[in-house]
Amino acid sequence: MLFIRESWLLIVASLCFGILLAGVNYALKPKIDANASSKQNEALKELLINAQSFEAVVKDQTVENIGAPVTVYKGVNNGQCEGWVFGATGPGYADRIDLLIAVDAKFEKIIGYNVLFSNETVGFGDKIKNSFFKDQFVGAPAAKLELFKMGDDKVINAEIIAISGATVSSNAAVEIFNQYLPNIKALLIQKGMIQ
Repeated sequence: MLFIRESWLLIVASLCFGILLAGVNYALKPKIDANASSKQNEALKELLINAQSFEAVVKDQTVENIGAPVTVYKGVNNGQCEGWVFGATGPGYADRIDLLIAVDAKFEKIIGYNVLFSNETVGFGDKIKNSFFKDQFVGAPAAKLELFKMGDDKVINAEIIAISGATVSSNAAVEIFNQYLPNIKALLIQKGMIQ
C-alpha cells in the first residue's frame, strides 16, 4: 500500500504518456506509411530505371529452400514487364547482409543490386557496396555464380572476382545470389509469371 501511495504520480504519468504516444502513432501512421512506400519505390526505381510502376506479385511468402518471407516486385512500363526486384538476406562476416536484387523480365540476367543493410568491416567487407564489385553482377547470368580470388573483374559472366582482403564478405554476397536466384525463379515459373 505504501508503494501505491508513493508512486501514484509515476503510474498516472506513465498511463498518460502511453495514451499520448498511441494517439501520435495513430495520427501519423498514414504519413509514416507513405514515406516508407516512397522510399521503397525510390530503391526499386534505382535498380529498374525504365519501370514506371511496381507491383508486389509475391508478398511476404515463405519460399522453399530460403525459409524467410520474400516479396517480389514486378517493374512495369506501359504494360510491359521491365524486370523483377526482390529482397534477399544472408549471413555476412560480421552480421547479416540485406540486398535488393533486380533481374530482367525473362529472369535470365542480373540487372544489379543494392545493399540495404550491412555491418561488414569498414574498408574491407563494406566494399560490397562499391561499384567496382557491384558492376561485376550487372549483366551476369541469373544462375549459379562462382567466386574467384583472381581474374578480370571487367569480364561479365558467372565468375565474380572477390574483393581483396574481404573474401568472406564477397563470398557472402555471391551465396545470397546463389540461394535466392533459383528459388525466386522457380516460384515465378510456378505462378506462371515467367517461362
